[in-house]
Order: sequence, then structure tokens, then C-alpha cells
Amino acid sequence: MTRFAELVDTSRRVAETASRNAKTAELARFLAALTPDEIPLGVAYLSGETRQGRSGVGYALLRDAAGHLPATASTLSIADVDAALERAASIVGPASRKARSGVLSELLARATPDERDFLFRLVTGELRQGALESMMIDAVAQAASLPPAIVRDAAMVAHGIVDVAQAALAEGATGLQRYALVPMQPIAPMLAQPADGVAGALQAFGRAAFEWKLDGARVQVHRRGDDVRIFTRNRNDVTASAPEIVEAVRSVPASELILDGEAIALKPGGAPEPFQVTMRRFGRTQDVAAMRAELPLSVFFFDCLRRDGEVLTALPASERFAAMNEALPRELLMPRIVTGDEGEAEAFYDDALGRGHEGVMAKALDAPYEAGRRAPTWLKVKRLHTLDLVVLAAEWGHGRRQGYLSNLHLGARDEAGGFVMLGKTFKGMTDEMLAWQTQALQALATGRDGIALLVRPELVVEVAFNDLQASPRYPGGLALRFARVKRYRPDKRADEADAMETVRAIYEGQLARAG
Repeated sequence: MTRFAELVDTSRRVAETASRNAKTAELARFLAALTPDEIPLGVAYLSGETRQGRSGVGYALLRDAAGHLPATASTLSIADVDAALERAASIVGPASRKARSGVLSELLARATPDERDFLFRLVTGELRQGALESMMIDAVAQAASLPPAIVRDAAMVAHGIVDVAQAALAEGATGLQRYALVPMQPIAPMLAQPADGVAGALQAFGRAAFEWKLDGARVQVHRRGDDVRIFTRNRNDVTASAPEIVEAVRSVPASELILDGEAIALKPGGAPEPFQVTMRRFGRTQDVAAMRAELPLSVFFFDCLRRDGEVLTALPASERFAAMNEALPRELLMPRIVTGDEGEAEAFYDDALGRGHEGVMAKALDAPYEAGRRAPTWLKVKRLHTLDLVVLAAEWGHGRRQGYLSNLHLGARDEAGGFVMLGKTFKGMTDEMLAWQTQALQALATGRDGIALLVRPELVVEVAFNDLQASPRYPGGLALRFARVKRYRPDKRADEADAMETVRAIYEGQLARAG
């Protein structure tokens, strides 16, 4: 039975190690020593997940349950932690909070200070010690003495590496044979990284494929014979909500298909509806015909993962595109050009923006389909906005940012002279910036709110972001999407930061471009 302290110590060593290879080796050594029953838990915990999910347990509940001194010696096992979290998750009813607090109090009473810190971050979703899924896949492969590609392909079909790890470590390659890319078993989608403009994408790839980037709903469509099913990026089956997509794919002359694409609601002139409008079509199983008439969906496919019995994911993108182009009519294909000319690519990008779309995707022509991975062979080029916002609070970082105030709470001025929060970000910060802002923010501290250090609203920071979205989470009704810090603005006072009036104007401009 593996002690929980060994897992916590492994997580700490991974966080303190800069080398990816060293991180992977550290994880592999730990995983190889686990019993079969412990493998899924060890992989999940080191990936920042629990088997139960959040289950109504938040920071405040954990804080209240930790009202006694921590243990001086480690007695917890990995199984003990899972059993306690399972008991807490199973408690329902009017007195559930008190009962869950009691279970968590017993768990935390047995936890050392390091174990408590890990549990707090694990359960609240704040564990960032560097064990990303791609790294965990490599660690499982190394621990099982298997080629990473075999494990990666299995994780692509399964619901991530947690479901695959036990089969790989306990049964080897034979255990992974049950994970195959077949119709009606959705896989994790391949994801993209941001690019610094069209020129940056061409510098990375030379000649590349450029496609429209739509702000729609990512869909994976599977067909076997006349059976067609539609899955979201989270692998939820939404077939009943989009009959027009079913009809379109069923009309294609193919016996089997697995297609990756984007569904979007378009206005009569072809301009895209806002993302929230498109999403009204999904999850609806009643009055679908009326909704279809009011808000028809279009679908554009940009990749083909399987065609007529042949798995295509390992093939270069150019060959997958060719297979898709042969199978689908033009109206179902995402508009695309292949070029190495910056002027041509910029013109394509400008045209996409002019039509109201987010921007373009740039894709390496020789790259395989890497499901579930945010790969450097897919780059997204989008219009950037900037705002000068005020830092309202900050949270302590993890991993490379451990010991620094990292996750900034950002706000714009409101009409009454206060500040309205628009979101958080820990992206874009250099080591020098982290060190400086940690000292500066501690000097401005006014109190705490959960895990956040509240500060006097004095520091102004320039923030780049892709766009804004409607959000009931924040009092202003708007939230930043993909925000990252560009620089601090010591030349500006807080009362000179951008106001909500400016923020709303940007959002209205987005809606106008979409219209």
C-alpha cells in the first residue's frame, strides 16, 4: 500500500524540476511502484484530478475542516484519501455541508502540512506541478516499457490517460488493444497554440495550410453506414440537437467516417452568430424542429481521422486533407488555402476577419493528428485587443510560479469610481515580472478572500486578450477570453485605467462584426 506522502513528495520534485525528461522519469519511477488498484488514483492525483471531481468541496469547506493542527507523521495511503473523498462526495441532503466537513476534518487531521497543502490544491483544482497529460502519457509509457505512440493513441480513444494507465502498466501492449479508433467512440480533439501573427506561423512552418477560425461549437462526427452521431469536444452525444448535420454527413458516399469540424449558426448573409447563440442549439432535445427553423446550423469540417476502415491520424495533414476533400462536398469543407506567401496568407486572414470570424488557423502540412494535445503544429492567429486594467487581487502560484503571487484578478473602472472584475490571468509573465509584482502586491495587501490576497487597486497592467464574452460570473456581465499580461504601466494611475464604457464598446464592436 503506497503512502500518500510518497505521491506528494513526487509532485514536489516534479514541480522543482525544469527538465521535461527529468519530470517524466520522476513520474515513471513512482507509477511503476504502484499496485494495479492504485495506478488510476496515482495518475489522476499527479495530473491534478480526483476520481470524484469537485463534488461540492471548495476552499471554504476545506478551510473550515482544517481547524486543528496537522499530523506530525504521515499515516495516510493513496487509498485512504480516495475513500475519504468518495465518502464526502456521496453525502447529500440539507445537512450535507456539515457531514462533508466532518469527513474532511478526519482526513485533514491525519495529513501532514505538506499533505494538507497538496489536498487543498488538488481538491480546489489549483494543482499545477507540471504533470500535463502529454507528460503523463510519456511517464506511463516509460513505466510500462512501451512506445509513447501506442499509449498516446490509446489515451486518444479513451477518456484520457487515467483510463489507459492501468491497462498499460498491468497488461502491457495487450491491454491497450481494446482501445482502438472506431466509429461511435469519440476521442479527445487536437488543440492549437497561439501564434504571433501570420508571419510567425509562416516562420514556424514555411508552407502551411490556412483555414478560417470560427467561433462555433467544435464537433466530432462519426458515421458507420447510416448511423451518424455528433459529439462535442467533451465527448457528449448531441446528435438529437443537430439533425441537419446528421443529414449532411449521411448523404456523403462513404461507409465509415470520423470527421473533426466546427458547427456554427450563420445569419442570412453568411455572417456568424455570436458563440452563445450557436450554443443555444446544443443540449436541446425538445422542439428541435422549431429551433432548427429559427436558428439553422452549418457545419465545416477541417480534418478526417478515419475513412472507410482506414485510420488516418498518423498520416501527414496533407494526406488527411486529401482524403477528406475526396469524401466531402465543397460546402462541408472549411475554407482553406495552402501557401508559403505572407501576402496571400495575410489577405486570407483579413478576409476571414472581414466576414466576422475570429481569425485563421495555420497548420503544418507534415504533422499527424495529435488528439488531446495542444500541439505546436496547429497555430491560431486571432485579432488581439489590449486594455489597461487594475490589479484587484492575486493568488499564489504553483510549479514554476511557486512562491510568487501569480494569478492576477483584473478590473476596469466603473461609473461610480470603483472597479469591476473582468477575469483572471497568470499568463505572459516573465520571472522578473513575477518577482517584482510579488513584492509590490504584498506591500498593497488589505486582506484575504479565500485563496486570493486582496490589494489596494493601485497597479495598472496592460492586458492583451482575444475577445470578450458574456458572463454571469462577473458583476459587469463580461469576461476576458485568453487574457495575458503584456507589461505594467507605472506611468498610469488607477483612475486612468480603462473604464467599463470602453470594455462594453469593444464587446459591441465584436457583435457588430459578427452581424
